[in-house]
Amino acid sequence: MMYRNQQVYGFHGIDKDIGLRILNQEQAFKRSDNRYDWLGEGIYFWENNLARAWQYAETARKRRNSSIKTPYVLGAILELGNCLDLLNQEYLEFLTKSYDLLKQGLLAEGKQLPKNTGFNQNDFDFKKRELDCAVIRMAHSYIQKSQGIHFDSVRAAFWEGEELYEGAGFRKQNHIQIAILNPNCIKGVFLPRDKVSYP
Repeated sequence: MMYRNQQVYGFHGIDKDIGLRILNQEQAFKRSDNRYDWLGEGIYFWENNLARAWQYAETARKRRNSSIKTPYVLGAILELGNCLDLLNQEYLEFLTKSYDLLKQGLLAEGKQLPKNTGFNQNDFDFKKRELDCAVIRMAHSYIQKSQGIHFDSVRAAFWEGEELYEGAGFRKQNHIQIAILNPNCIKGVFLPRDKVSYP
């Protein structure tokens, strides 16, 4: 039912010193576990999108208290395993059910649903995705309790940024993102190469 067996390339924006330690197997990737993470807890990668990973690393470096001092990108070969793939209708329907369960549970406790918002008033994207994160966490909990299944990864497409052109349905930072929960899904780590010309 909820199985996917596919390998993809993922790219991870990171600080150079940390990236080199990961590359040399002196350190592991760090999981993100914020209440607003777009795909819930996990190690985040940009699927097949080296340029977007560089954009992220450069932008993150400018944030106050950023761990990125020197922007860097690592590539990884990812096996998605048992993936909550939100590009698949079956999983979208499952996430709708997870939302309903979350809503019922919070209402029964007299609590409100979290909301997706921007980090500040100027954000035109919902970058602080507390609702989406809570729903995905509920999906993990529900499938684990009801069927004893653990997801290895989560995958989704995001429309992000300004319009690509006036009236466009495309955005300047559209991407597919992957959150890896099972670190064994990271089959290899590499330094992406620049293009070389050949005859």
